[in-house]
Amino acid sequence: MHRQPETAQTRPESIPSIDPGRETGGQVPSAMLGRLDDDWRRWIAENLLLDRSRESIKQAMLQAGIDDREADLELDDAERSPYLKGANLLKDRLKKRDWLLTTYRKLNRLHRASGTIERRHKLSRGEFLNEYYSTNRPVIITGMLDDWPAMSKWSLDYFERSFANREIEVQFGRTQGANYEIEREKYIRKITMSELISLIRTAESTNDFYLTANNNSLNKSVLPELWNDIVQIPEYLDSIHRQGGFFWMGPPGTITPFHHDLTNNFMAQVIGRKRIKLVPSWDIPLMNNHLHCYSERDGRQMNSSPFASLEEPQVHECVLERGEVLFLPIGCMHFVEGLDISVTVSFTNFVFDNDFSSFYTTYHAV
Repeated sequence: MHRQPETAQTRPESIPSIDPGRETGGQVPSAMLGRLDDDWRRWIAENLLLDRSRESIKQAMLQAGIDDREADLELDDAERSPYLKGANLLKDRLKKRDWLLTTYRKLNRLHRASGTIERRHKLSRGEFLNEYYSTNRPVIITGMLDDWPAMSKWSLDYFERSFANREIEVQFGRTQGANYEIEREKYIRKITMSELISLIRTAESTNDFYLTANNNSLNKSVLPELWNDIVQIPEYLDSIHRQGGFFWMGPPGTITPFHHDLTNNFMAQVIGRKRIKLVPSWDIPLMNNHLHCYSERDGRQMNSSPFASLEEPQVHECVLERGEVLFLPIGCMHFVEGLDISVTVSFTNFVFDNDFSSFYTTYHAV
């Protein structure tokens, strides 16, 4: 059975408090009471297209101060609108695509390893391509970082000794807002490496500050030596890009909320451990993908559910250990939590075709 992704507009219990002029819900502003405008009409059309009942939509309008007769007339106009009828044809086409995703979801449940994230030691290029990259399945690969100088050199002492006075870019104040990833520019701050190391050493567990891939442009130019300590894993990655990759460092407790990437990714764990929860790409319609690549689902509240029904997302969970590489397939929703002081390097420069963003056209919408 197909289930529409929940948003503030689709949850029945939220309808009385929906703000028709905003995507995020909330109480209807007093300025809107008793007045129907194009924001209201957009809201009415959206909920009709999401198969909300006429009565529930009308009740929300009445509770917001809309006159009973005016509400009926507006709903009549909406249901007769040729624009809405045209939109319904598009909705039916989208339902067909959702049916196909549900089919993939059902077939995936039959896979012998659908309930686990496999660990494979030093996969060959062919095995990786045929069994995981081309089939959109995650895998943890061991033994591929053994020749990295970083594995023996990198530590907080090393970073402080080598780069103490270099000014780097870090995200700060992440605990002050729920949208710290979506609004990441608001949280950028420059400090010295020595200051960051001092904060990491004294933090018990926090998501308030984190050096992430979003800070990569500046930090890569400020810390070029780091890329001398990693190997581009030539079995899978294009070594032409010597500085390919993204550097992450933070204390225990860092959180990257559920989202999907626009490319296939590697996560290489150099220091510490991270807990990762993954949801297959065909389960995106079940993940409240409300904006761009982000999900409204809180990964902290979602437990591992490898044998979930077709109406619920299948959640894989693993702990990525030091020296391991996790393959994150494109479209796979993932939630990442630092269990220790951690340093991670991520990569997208695969030897295989990894261009999927060039025809991604919904950067700012679902």
